This record gives sequence, structure tokens and C-alpha cells, in this order.
Amino acid sequence: MRRSGGRRFVRSGRKESDEMKVLAGMMLLACVPLAMGKGVEYPKEKVASYVIEKVSVKVLPSEMRPKLEKGKQTFADYGFVTAKASEKEAVVEAPDGGLRINFSVLEVSRSGIYVCMNSTVPNRSTTRVQRVMLLKSKNADGLLKGSESAKEFDSCPAIGGADLDASTSTY
Repeated sequence: MRRSGGRRFVRSGRKESDEMKVLAGMMLLACVPLAMGKGVEYPKEKVASYVIEKVSVKVLPSEMRPKLEKGKQTFADYGFVTAKASEKEAVVEAPDGGLRINFSVLEVSRSGIYVCMNSTVPNRSTTRVQRVMLLKSKNADGLLKGSESAKEFDSCPAIGGADLDASTSTY
């Protein structure tokens, strides 16, 4: 502020403009979370069945998925059947009886669904593969996609398979 003529103080126009820009930026940053919404609400019950129905097989490690085919995205598209389903666990089997994948839900949070996947693959050098995956959906009707989780769970240590599969590293 500067003093002019009498006893009144007058603000400099440039300083006031800078203050308004900072204030507008702070208001914008404060409102962004409100505009983004709460995100996807994941189910609290029958989570394993939800995962089986909504997971995109394209994000699974290559040892745990069928050979990718154009236009097919879910286990149902490939003809897999649910052999067993409970609140937190489910098992899917290939139509030919070869591939069998067990899903155990480890944790459900706003960031996604942590799932332990365990498969037995006949006629391969590594017959048992186990991974923790973090599955997310961009919207309520979308497929679950994700990648191998960096978060570790004592109940699901990584077993067998390749260390890193490029096709599972994107969301």
C-alpha cells in the first residue's frame, strides 16, 4: 500500500491483481475434489462374484488368462464358468477344464479391490502361479482393470510365473 496526498491509503492495482490470481487459484484447487466426485463405489457384499463378472482378462498375467481373442474381454466371453463363489472367494474354470483360477478378495477400498489370484495351469513349466492384483474401474459400469500390486499381503505371496509381464503393467 502507498500513501497518497492525505491520510487515505490506496492499494496498488498490480498488487491487488496478483492477490486475486492467487486467491482464484486456491479456490480452484479447493474445488477440484468436489468436481471429481467420490469415484466408483465398489460393492460391500459378494465382491468375489463382482470381480469375476467385471474383470478384464487382458490385464491378468499371461499365465492366468486364456489366449486373447478380438472382441472378448471377460471370463464369460471366453466361456469360463464359475465353479464356486462365496462372499470373498470364487473359482472360475475354462470350458475345456484346463485353466482354473481362484480369486480371494483381500481388501476393498476407495483405491480399488485387492485380489489374490492363484491358478493351476496344466502342461506348462510353471504349474502354479499366484499374484496380488489391484483392480479398479473408471466408472460404475466399466470393466475392472489394473495391475500387479506393489502392496504385499502375507496371505498371498507371489509364486511362479514371469517377474513382469508388460501387458499387465498398465491401467
